[in-house]
Amino acid sequence: MDHQPIISLQQALDIAQQKALKLPTEFIYFKDAVGRMLAQAVYSDISMPPFDKSAMDGYACKRSDLGKALTILEVIPAGQAPSYAIQEGQCSKIMTGAQVPAGADTVFMIEQSELMDTNQVRFTGTKTSSNICLSGEDVQTGDLVLGKGTLLKAQHIALLAAVGCTSPKVYALPKIGIISTGSELVEPEVIPQGSQIRNSNGHQLVAQAQQTRSLVNYYGVVRDEKEATFQLIQKATEENDITLISGGVSVGDFDFVPAIIQQLGFEIHFNKLTVKPGKHTTFASKSDRYIIGLPGNPVSSFIQFEVFVKPFIFHLMNYQLPDLSFPLSLAQPFKRRKADREEFIPVRINAQKEVETISYHGSAHIHAYHQAMGFMHIPQGTDQLNQGEIVYVRPL
Repeated sequence: MDHQPIISLQQALDIAQQKALKLPTEFIYFKDAVGRMLAQAVYSDISMPPFDKSAMDGYACKRSDLGKALTILEVIPAGQAPSYAIQEGQCSKIMTGAQVPAGADTVFMIEQSELMDTNQVRFTGTKTSSNICLSGEDVQTGDLVLGKGTLLKAQHIALLAAVGCTSPKVYALPKIGIISTGSELVEPEVIPQGSQIRNSNGHQLVAQAQQTRSLVNYYGVVRDEKEATFQLIQKATEENDITLISGGVSVGDFDFVPAIIQQLGFEIHFNKLTVKPGKHTTFASKSDRYIIGLPGNPVSSFIQFEVFVKPFIFHLMNYQLPDLSFPLSLAQPFKRRKADREEFIPVRINAQKEVETISYHGSAHIHAYHQAMGFMHIPQGTDQLNQGEIVYVRPL
């Protein structure tokens, strides 16, 4: 383990993605597809709109007849086909979304109309658009509407429904097992005694994993006993695609997780990053199973999930998370003692849309993140930032 070089976060992401084997695919009901990744492109089986339709409530007529008294042939509600074609001097009252009758090339608004008698109407405006949505102007039959690898959101469900794709093919959700290590840990229901502390990391990681739509198995706390730790990690790796282990990956006398990982036949690809917090992050793989060891401090595990674990989870589902860091101006100067690692600092955005740092006492101070709107990135080698300088903030 000691021979493993310390590498950058970007190098770690590159290594993990090279080792990632895509998850299998499945067909699911489209109503359940929010948050899933398309494994197969979707094409339209119809043109949209499927016919020329009115964009508003009004009267369908020939543009050359605007200003004349027009005979009203019928009322056309949405969902009902027109009964008559429009000839010179004629019009049909039409509702929004209804099919425009043949012969009509304009719909003028009800607000720009005057009834002459019970069956005649006249356009009273000075000009009007056609107010007609033409057949196929949005999508034509056979058009690609959603590409492979699309992360499905609410607006995509509408598209699936519109083109009749009720069983899209998607990548399976990863199974993620979560283990907290440490004899000092007790679960939240227990009042800590002596040197005990409540286990916050495990439940934080469960919540973060659930936000990715992953299927999460929580295995609880395992004491710093080698055999018990071995058995629980073995069980988790057999039952999950990814096993997340909080704690036990550093260099203390009881940090024997790395040795167990190797005993289970996993190859450790790295175990130290030039990142703060989260230096002692471990990534190992064996075929299509993965172990990620995270530091025991809650901020370290929180941040490393956001910047490393989450992109890896989505990569397994064939989706590349976009870079959501935004350039913003720093409200006050910032200094740090060491610049040997890139660092992530909790921040808020003030009323002037400037970045303000939050009082932060280090990687055990998870309470600082309760107020945070995001965290800013400080590059390796930078020890001072000036007021007004542009920094990059990742929102939470």
